[in-house]
Amino acid sequence: MVSPADGALSPVTAFALVGALGVGSQWLAWKLRLPAIVLMLVAGLLVGPVLGVFDPARDIGDLRGPMISIAVAIILFEGGLTLNFHSLAGAAEGVRRLVVLGAPLGWLTSALALHFVAGLSWESAAVFGGILIVTGPTVIAPLLRTARLQKRPSALLQWEAIVNDPVGALAAVLAFEVVAVVHADASAALALWELLGGIAFAALVGIAGGWGIARAFDRGQVAEYMKVPVLFAALLAGFALADALLHESGLLTVTIMGIWIANAGLPSYEEIRRFKEHATILLVSGVFILLAAGMNLETLSVLDWRAAVFVVVLILIARPLAVLTALAFTKVPMRERLLVAFTGPRGVVLVAVAGLFGDRLVALGLEDASRIAPLAFVIVAATVVLHGFTLAPLARALGLTATGRGGVVLVGGSSFSTALGEALEKLTIPVLVTDTNIIRLRGARNAGLRTFYGDILSESAEYGLDLIGYDQVVALSENDAYNTLVATDLATEYGRTHVFQLRREVQETRRHTLRTTLGGRRLVGGLTYGELSRRMHQGWRIRTTRLSEEFGYRAFREAFPDSVLIGELPERGALRLFEPREDGSDPKLGMAAQVIHLAPPEPAAEAAAKGGQD
Repeated sequence: MVSPADGALSPVTAFALVGALGVGSQWLAWKLRLPAIVLMLVAGLLVGPVLGVFDPARDIGDLRGPMISIAVAIILFEGGLTLNFHSLAGAAEGVRRLVVLGAPLGWLTSALALHFVAGLSWESAAVFGGILIVTGPTVIAPLLRTARLQKRPSALLQWEAIVNDPVGALAAVLAFEVVAVVHADASAALALWELLGGIAFAALVGIAGGWGIARAFDRGQVAEYMKVPVLFAALLAGFALADALLHESGLLTVTIMGIWIANAGLPSYEEIRRFKEHATILLVSGVFILLAAGMNLETLSVLDWRAAVFVVVLILIARPLAVLTALAFTKVPMRERLLVAFTGPRGVVLVAVAGLFGDRLVALGLEDASRIAPLAFVIVAATVVLHGFTLAPLARALGLTATGRGGVVLVGGSSFSTALGEALEKLTIPVLVTDTNIIRLRGARNAGLRTFYGDILSESAEYGLDLIGYDQVVALSENDAYNTLVATDLATEYGRTHVFQLRREVQETRRHTLRTTLGGRRLVGGLTYGELSRRMHQGWRIRTTRLSEEFGYRAFREAFPDSVLIGELPERGALRLFEPREDGSDPKLGMAAQVIHLAPPEPAAEAAAKGGQD
């Protein structure tokens, strides 16, 4: 067994460190509400070039390159899985323009900036300019999750990032082949034929792979527990097959394969997509740590002031010019055009592909190509930090985010749903009431609440409703099974701590107790739909009571001893809904909070609470 060199980590220790730093950075970013990519970048730089604890080339060796290539392929495949054509509603024209016009224009403006500002030769600028088309799906996804953009601008940025990633890699392949032909005096026609043939082959492999997987899954020819492993094996085989014919064309193959499967209407698609999302979080974390830790400070030191000026020109001139020109004369509002134009973070694919082609250009005799890899890393670092901290403020300034407090989706129309919705609306909390029966929505509509007639789990709701401003879901229908289905399905999207449902009518025995993985948290003191309906019929109503130093929790309970607590709205902060405690005690209420509760129709209570509520 070969022992690690002095100061080097064993491969097992290196992998463990990468995993701990990557996932730890994501968790810390979630706790601190910071862009995860920024923390991963800092963590990688600290353990790599700053402290020298981890050097991927030394500790992992030749496996580093293939690992990054496979990880990028899986990341792009997962990105393709998210691109259901239904999600393009309202953004199809903009995405088409960004791909058909925006990509070539971005290539041109980036190449011009690289030559005249950064000082690269035309050959190096042409190759690197093609790579700069990409906007980084690995970076866009976490940024969109944090910024809470409206549906259409979010779709524009996401589709552009996913589709243009393989386009950018292929643009670099095209430019490199041309440069290679010039330097080798080979036949231009032959090189072009090989290039177009490779692209066509990669596309055909992606379509065939996606079609084959979808057909096999739909016909039950693959066992449920084998679907994810089969999917992994198929995408790796497709990537390797296309990449063997034309380097980096495998990215196009896996992207097309993912998009095909996403639009195949598979019943098990959601499970596949969620698993892939989890895998992508791990891969993005690992790749970013590897790339940051592998950066050499001496290599970065070759960059001069022209590199800094180029980054500014790229962000403020080259990309905005390409995007605004591509989206001109479209139905996309100017606010959304500006947001997309000034949002172009680069990520894993840029650094990985730039490093590859930089080495190949140097091998052809272009010495200035040695600056491509460090320049790519500086672009990624600058755009990640800039957009990580400015996307949300910019979107808010343009009015393209959900404003105010996070809203609540009330599933099931009833007198209680309407009353709760009215109480929340008075507290400036957005409310959406949904039901499959339009008659049951009459009360909510008469009260001026926003309603949706249909199934909250339907494709119509998924692609037609803009739910970006809603943080919590409460299932209040009379159908216990449906409440459980809604809570279980939406828990993966909203988080299980933000999904509630009424207690089921059945007696809570071992025979009727559901698994802990099913359903949501209980609400309204654990009352059932029938118990709530009877109380509303008896005159109980939902009230809001403000607590203060003069009218604290004890005074509140003296005034409303029989009230059932529903939630509270702190003076500063988000709505907090209460899950009943096992011992029946009340949760701790905050000072100066608005308490939402179901109160009995007792005039004495109203008199005792005079001045303290409503």
